[in-house]
Amino acid sequence: RLGLERADTAEKALNVIVDLLEKYGQGGNCMESNMAFTYHNSFLIADRKEAWVLETSGKYWAAEKVEGGIRNISNQLSITTKIDREHPELKEYAKTNGWWDGEKEFDFAATYSYVNTARMTTSGGRYCEGYKLLNKHKGSITSEIMMEILRDKESGINMEGGFMTTGSMVSVLPQQPNLPCIHFFTGTPDPAR
Repeated sequence: RLGLERADTAEKALNVIVDLLEKYGQGGNCMESNMAFTYHNSFLIADRKEAWVLETSGKYWAAEKVEGGIRNISNQLSITTKIDREHPELKEYAKTNGWWDGEKEFDFAATYSYVNTARMTTSGGRYCEGYKLLNKHKGSITSEIMMEILRDKESGINMEGGFMTTGSMVSVLPQQPNLPCIHFFTGTPDPAR
C-alpha cells in the first residue's frame, strides 16, 4: 500500500518497499487467532510499462523484472537465478551462513528456502497450480479469466479451511496512456462470491 501511495512507477514502488524493509524489517502475526504464524512476503508490482516480482527473506530480498509471458507468486520463493536487483549483502549473508558456497550459480529460492526449484512448476501446491492455470490461457488472459483463476478452489488458489483466501484483486493496465486503468477487488471475504 505504501508503494502505491508513494510511487508512480513499478520500479519506484519496488524502491519504496525495499527501503522500508531495510529500515523496519518485517514481521507480525499473519493470523487473527492467538497462534503465532509469520512468513516472509512476495510482491507482484506492475505499472503500464513494466512489472517486477519482489521476494523477501528477513531484510534480504531479490527482484526479478518480468520480461513477458506469465508470472505468478504463491507462498514460496520463486525467483531462482534471474535476479535483476538484490539486497547488497544477499550473497555474502548466504555464504556466511553456509547456504551458498560462492562457486555455483546463485539461486535465491534454493538458497533462502527449502524449495526444490527444479520441481516448483511440476509438483502440487498453489504456485504450481497457479502456473498451470495461467499457462493454459497464456496469450489470451482477460480480466474474466483472471477472476476465474483467483476463484478456483480445487487448485488451492482460493484457499478454504484453517487458512483462507480473504481477498483478490485483478488490474487491467493498458499500455496506452489515454486508456484508463481498471481495478477489480473482491467485496466479500471469499473471492468465489
